[in-house]
Amino acid sequence: MTNPISKSLILILLALFLVSSSLASTDVPFIVANKKATLNRLKSGSERVSVSIDIYNQGTSTAYDVSLVDDRWPQDIFDVISGNTSQSWERLDAGGILSHSFELEGKVKGMFYGSPAVITFRIPTKSALQEAYSTPILPLDVLAERPPEKKFEWVKAIGKIWISNFCHFHCGSVCLPGCYALQVQCSKSKQKEALINTAE
Repeated sequence: MTNPISKSLILILLALFLVSSSLASTDVPFIVANKKATLNRLKSGSERVSVSIDIYNQGTSTAYDVSLVDDRWPQDIFDVISGNTSQSWERLDAGGILSHSFELEGKVKGMFYGSPAVITFRIPTKSALQEAYSTPILPLDVLAERPPEKKFEWVKAIGKIWISNFCHFHCGSVCLPGCYALQVQCSKSKQKEALINTAE
């Protein structure tokens, strides 16, 4: 007959074994990837897409043979201008980060909905290749009609507004929608600027 003390000890050892086994199974990499794409209009009228992808290992062990593939940019819509749409690294340690970027040029006007990038990696405890996906990007309105830039550059200050390139057109008062009448004074030192004081 087993005494209660030895029985309790066996149960405690079994519980510790199960807890340690579960902790060991969670000792793996946890890959999170953030993908961003921004449009840059050039003076020539063409448009570039700058793509950057940051890969984080938020797990507790190293990921090996890390590969990034982001090749779902149709060749009839985009040309790769610089960099590559794929990259590989030997490892990504726990708490580490890897970054990759490349640039494309848009050739066709329209809305483009991109796909997440695919990240594959290996961990020592599993023979199968592991897979993760980046965040998606916001839709890109490639070569869209852009409104012309405002003629006046506004810089707000306390009780004052500076407007560039204004004195050539008007000095005196001006009324802006939703505002009080504004007094305009041309600057003596900078003839291309006007100082506007709000008249409440």
